[in-house]
Amino acid sequence: MGIKAALPRIELYIYTAVLGLALLWAASWIIEASSENVNRRAFRENVKPGWHYFGRRMDVSDFEWVMWFTTFRNHILFALSGHVIFAKICSMLSPKNRSLIYMMYGALAVLITMGWTYISLILSHCIVLYSVALVKKKWLCFVAGLTSLATFKMEPFSGWQEGFVTGSFDLQDILFYGGCGFSIMRCMSFALENCEKKDGNYSFMDLIKYNFYLPFFFFGPVMTFDRFHEQANNPNLTRKEREMWNITIHALVHLGAILVVDVFFHFLYILTIPGDLKLLKQLSDWSLAGLAYSNLVYDWVKAAVMFGVINTVSRLDHLDPPQPPKCITMLYVFAETHFDRGINDWLCKYVYDYIGENHDSIIKELLATICTFAVTTLWLGPCDIVYIWSFFNCFGLNFELWVAKLFSLPPFSTIENNLMSEAMSRRIRGLFNAVNFWQIILYNVLALNSLDFAQLVAKRLLLKGFPLSTLSVLFVTYCGVQLIKERERKQALLDDPEPVPPPEAGKPKAE
Repeated sequence: MGIKAALPRIELYIYTAVLGLALLWAASWIIEASSENVNRRAFRENVKPGWHYFGRRMDVSDFEWVMWFTTFRNHILFALSGHVIFAKICSMLSPKNRSLIYMMYGALAVLITMGWTYISLILSHCIVLYSVALVKKKWLCFVAGLTSLATFKMEPFSGWQEGFVTGSFDLQDILFYGGCGFSIMRCMSFALENCEKKDGNYSFMDLIKYNFYLPFFFFGPVMTFDRFHEQANNPNLTRKEREMWNITIHALVHLGAILVVDVFFHFLYILTIPGDLKLLKQLSDWSLAGLAYSNLVYDWVKAAVMFGVINTVSRLDHLDPPQPPKCITMLYVFAETHFDRGINDWLCKYVYDYIGENHDSIIKELLATICTFAVTTLWLGPCDIVYIWSFFNCFGLNFELWVAKLFSLPPFSTIENNLMSEAMSRRIRGLFNAVNFWQIILYNVLALNSLDFAQLVAKRLLLKGFPLSTLSVLFVTYCGVQLIKERERKQALLDDPEPVPPPEAGKPKAE
């Protein structure tokens, strides 16, 4: 059945009310647990003084968020502000050479921050992968690129290379591995695009310009070489109508998201509570479900803010960077589940879509997903929790295809097409999507939080809480899925409006 299938308006109102009340109910349990247990011994390390005048403490267990808005805040603001000013002046003076100017500023900033040895290490990997790219063999580019990536993700090679970087400061480890990892992915994109180039090769300077664009260097996102090369070398710097207004609005939205997260961290200790198993066992099923869901929402917000700030700067440079990740609330299929759209675009273009082609064949899809998650496992850093996360998400992606294939065959397809209305088909599909939604949550929360927390949530919702908690949580999820489908239906109507039927014969047209 089509995506444009509609449901009665009163039904959607009921779904909205149920979902809103359920979220408030779950949030009230988490607020109560946060307030009553703030003085627990397990909380002392991660709950620090916050809003003194309101008597609230703050959850600071996410070192990455704290780093971004304390230690790293002044550094990144200074570096990116300098880039914006420098880029604007130079793009006005010499728009044809702006990619070279971006590279010079980025390389200088990396040199000042990390030193000569770090620059030399990055350049050595660039030289190796550029040399491999000249051979124009994709399999060789993959072998060389993944080997280089492994040297930064696996011991003893990663520790050995880190020893070349002299000096010591708070952000050195994070900047070291961030810059190296993203550099390798960019070099692989360059090499693979060079294999596709029909006449000649891209130059080594093209690779350096691409890799040392400062906003993307340390923290991404990865923008594939073909897109970057085309956009960064486009001398036409005219903007679309209302483009600057949209950039400003996006920047304000990201600022608002930062403030909202700061408020939540003073009332909802969603990151600290899952680390206390004794407390978790005392909480209600609704609290555990709310904690699991909110952990994924928070991780999406963190990714959206981080990439949103960087993307705002790149849009000022007349680039069209990868979009922020799709909110977990809007997802009910594994195929759209990702927290870094740049890496996702990279994997889809060079691995998943290349091997899976049109994704109709079960065998090709299985091979494509296995290869995709093998590369993802190496990118995240091989360890037990990453292996488990990769296995379950790979299984979920394939299971979706298997179920879709099964229900496209008779008698299921016959029943849906001939004996079922579009609205009823949408309702039944929504039930399956609700189950899928919780698979996505459980499979991903184990990597974002812990395996013990994921196991506890699964046992409480599927075993101990059955049938009341299980069915009630699924019903609320079903309501949310139908609201997402309604949003998708409206967007589909905007993108492809229904044709207006011609007037009946003999009936006058309305003026």
